[in-house]
Amino acid sequence: MDDRLKQLLVLGREHYERREYDLAEHALRQILEKTDRFADVFNMLGVILHERGDFLAAEAHFERAVQLNEHYTEALLNLAVTYNDLGKYEAARQVYSRIRRGEGETGVLDPFVRGKIANMHADLAKAYADVGCAQEAIAELERAVALCPTFADLQLRLGTMYRDAGNLALARERYAAARDANPKYARARVLLGIALHSLGAPDQAIAEWREALALDPDNMTAKMYLRLVEARRGARAGEAASRESAPPPTVPGATWNTLDEATPTEVTDLLSRTTADAAETTDQATREGRS
Repeated sequence: MDDRLKQLLVLGREHYERREYDLAEHALRQILEKTDRFADVFNMLGVILHERGDFLAAEAHFERAVQLNEHYTEALLNLAVTYNDLGKYEAARQVYSRIRRGEGETGVLDPFVRGKIANMHADLAKAYADVGCAQEAIAELERAVALCPTFADLQLRLGTMYRDAGNLALARERYAAARDANPKYARARVLLGIALHSLGAPDQAIAEWREALALDPDNMTAKMYLRLVEARRGARAGEAASRESAPPPTVPGATWNTLDEATPTEVTDLLSRTTADAAETTDQATREGRS
């Protein structure tokens, strides 16, 4: 390797690490004029092109990087992500399989690689969900959380997919996993509370909603659920006077007995409608205050 080529490599890599992509590209393209045998040069150019939204050109560069070094994990991951961006989901799956085979040969994947693969599964899950393939979406999210169980947002998404599929028991498990992964995640506690209440555990549900409010005092959803359930308890205890001074929110056509007799799905729907009505009331009050 001549001195000029060495200088260009050092320069290109330094600019790339600093995210000075225009300067990096200028140096890297000069290298390609001299030789096309450096896999990392193609990978860096692929990243630069992908950053600009030129997925087809990025794809070609990542493919070349992998041809030069079939064990180049970062280039394989970048290629799989680009395939996903281009809608080539089967090709992305095949690349992922290559990475997994490499994992079996070399040991456990490092956290960075696991995170990228998990997010690939999550992207694929969204694509399945967008076309109505719920079971396939659930399967991809299960793979994602198996790789990165501490990703609270992915646990939450999987829980919601289970809830929408009518499996409240598994939804509760995933919401609990999201809460455990990030105890300060108020939304996870709110959704966990809904699942617990629907499954007949109101005391645990109230505890989660109260904790959500401790984390986020302005969380209107947690406030409404607590008011709804605690007002029902007040009614049972005969605290009519207290309710008259601070009446609970109502849902048109629904009574407190509705909450007792509803199925788990109906409970969730009832609570959701109550939240929507409360939000509308709050907006109306805000508008009146401004007038």
